[in-house]
Amino acid sequence: MRHGPLAAGLPPRDRPLPDYRIGEIYLSSAELRARVVELGDEISQDYEGREPLLVATLKASVVFLTDLSRATPIPHWLDFVELAGYGPGVGTGGHTGIRLLKDLGSEIAGRDVLIVEDVVDTGLTLNYLCRTLRLRSPGSLAAITLLDRPYRRLVDDLPVRYVGFTVPDELFVGYGFDLDERYRNLPDLHVVRRLAA
Repeated sequence: MRHGPLAAGLPPRDRPLPDYRIGEIYLSSAELRARVVELGDEISQDYEGREPLLVATLKASVVFLTDLSRATPIPHWLDFVELAGYGPGVGTGGHTGIRLLKDLGSEIAGRDVLIVEDVVDTGLTLNYLCRTLRLRSPGSLAAITLLDRPYRRLVDDLPVRYVGFTVPDELFVGYGFDLDERYRNLPDLHVVRRLAA
């Protein structure tokens, strides 16, 4: 027996959003899907005849990585790292350092490595990861990001080869992005409402 909105005949997209902080849709699931397919095609052309290793940063990049993997028809490998900021300002982007919580399970010497990021902002996290991975002598190292804020960069010379969308300085939720570790499963990318002071 079915219960809830589906039982009442409401399609899933007509359900009310579960949290008042979840604002309007910034990018729909259809827009995200279309762009990810384009990115998968670009990667397939650039890495034709090779088998790149796609390395995603946990956790927000997982949804993007999953869709990107399905949109990339050439053979490729997947692996994950997890990073955390520490020091004053953690949670606000103003942390003073970065540490590795989960390392790769694969050897990367001589391999084509493509870092898969959810968002590149100041570039500090990606810079740390690139420096860490370069010590292991990959054949090539590049990055792809779903969202980019190049106007907030504090680090130059990042190997960002592919960009999904350049976005404003907003917080987002859905499509892998969380709000208090929830709502990563929302299919669309929503703006997080800023509370009035």
